[in-house]
Amino acid sequence: MTEVRGAAGPNGDTDARRAPGTPCWVSLMVHGLTATEEFYGALFGWEFEPGPQQLGAYVRALRDGREVAGIGQLSPDLHLPIAWTPYFASDDVDLTAETARLCGGTVGVGPLDAAEAGRMAIASDPSGAVFGIWQAAAHLGTALSGVPGTPVWDELLTFETSSVAKFYETVFGYEEEPVVSADFDYVALHVGGRPVAGIHGVGLSLPRDRGPHWLTYFEVADVEATLREVTELGGQVLKPARDSAHGRVATVADPEGAIFSVVQSPR
Repeated sequence: MTEVRGAAGPNGDTDARRAPGTPCWVSLMVHGLTATEEFYGALFGWEFEPGPQQLGAYVRALRDGREVAGIGQLSPDLHLPIAWTPYFASDDVDLTAETARLCGGTVGVGPLDAAEAGRMAIASDPSGAVFGIWQAAAHLGTALSGVPGTPVWDELLTFETSSVAKFYETVFGYEEEPVVSADFDYVALHVGGRPVAGIHGVGLSLPRDRGPHWLTYFEVADVEATLREVTELGGQVLKPARDSAHGRVATVADPEGAIFSVVQSPR
């Protein structure tokens, strides 16, 4: 993980249109929408309002009245992995999706319009990790950052970084900054000279039941207290709290199994 903050205003507001490749939204599709709202509402202090319904029932999560994430209801006949999916900004979602296809990726949904909010697609890289592409119109994306209950970092966990980093560099125009280490395979993805996401090659320690996947980090005020709440609310602690160069971090799963990390940044 690399320390990063969005282009936020004095109160953490991020109302500007994102440069292509910048993480701009994170979304979760689940079977039990109401129960999931209750879990994240209690954990992160989120409130909810209806969002575009093209893919079924969908709500936007609000923190302090600002949009921070989305949660949708899966159709009962769809048995897809329950996972948080980051969306990356694009000025032309159709072109970005076609570039992903030409580079060995797969486009599973779209491109399609999400009412007046914008245009979207959901794709996977050549290793199978799923991500979203967002061309903003009325909805610019996450409107608050750097405070508890907001996403602060997205990291791809994959087998090795070299080939998949080239995919994302071509699709989104990232600049790469590899971490020079004999035993740590990591590449930071930069937009305009600023790190916006990371790729972590973990080799054979990648969970067999998960495969390569994107992991979203959410800011919290107190990691230990958050882990207690996760357990009390029916979730699971997968990696207990540990110190890192960027604060206290831990990895958890919600009651439907969606994995995410929490980070308590140094103050």
